[in-house]
Amino acid sequence: MTGSEDSPAFRLAYVPGVTPSKWVRIWNERRPDIPLTLAQVPATEIREVLRGGEADAGFVRLPVDGEDLSAIPLYEETTVVVVPKDHLFAAADEVAAADLVDELVLHPLDDPLDWEHPPGRPALERPATTADAVELVAAGIGLLIVPQSLARLHHRKDLTYRTITDVPTSRVALSWPQEATTDLVDDFIGIVRGRTVNSTRGRRAEPEPKAKRPEKGGARRQQPAGGKGSGRGTGKTAGKPSAKNARRGSGGPKGTKGGKPRRRP
Repeated sequence: MTGSEDSPAFRLAYVPGVTPSKWVRIWNERRPDIPLTLAQVPATEIREVLRGGEADAGFVRLPVDGEDLSAIPLYEETTVVVVPKDHLFAAADEVAAADLVDELVLHPLDDPLDWEHPPGRPALERPATTADAVELVAAGIGLLIVPQSLARLHHRKDLTYRTITDVPTSRVALSWPQEATTDLVDDFIGIVRGRTVNSTRGRRAEPEPKAKRPEKGGARRQQPAGGKGSGRGTGKTAGKPSAKNARRGSGGPKGTKGGKPRRRP
């Protein structure tokens, strides 16, 4: 992997509804030398933003089309139906998709849910954006099914939402161009995956220094004092008579016996 020397900052894009503040805070703690810039991008445009190099990475909604973008799934969102506060569904804890069979259900062009057959009755025209669809629901024209994060993002006092079952869900992922997996991108992947600050996964660890070998021709190992070849200090004590000499007396002339000398005849 290569570095991001050409970019003065780490550029992070995200689709509406995603809240990247937790990961941004950790980035600022770990990489205060590299500023992180945020850009909210419509869900229909974020893939082209990544492919065009306008962002280093981005939070997207799956699926990601094409093999040129890498993606790490992060979490799955709850799906809800947005209704007026005086609607019958507002009195329920949750509703099923089958309950909307007679309802007009809006299906905006930027709908993040992967529908095969949307429930309810379709509108004559599809709203351009989710924000436009919310305005129509507030005006009493139809209902809207979205991920819970989008319902919170477009919250209005005259609207509410309830969990809906038997419908697709939205999965949020971190995505980036596969050929632009820089060291900064890898650092952010580590943050999103919960790696610790000391983790070296994904980076090449610095090689440990090799143990220094002893120099050739160095001084020989000295023997401890009192060992072999240490001198005469370990011999018999000088001046001390041996047991053999002690039996011979006081050291007089050799061969002399005690008593008077014998006369010659």
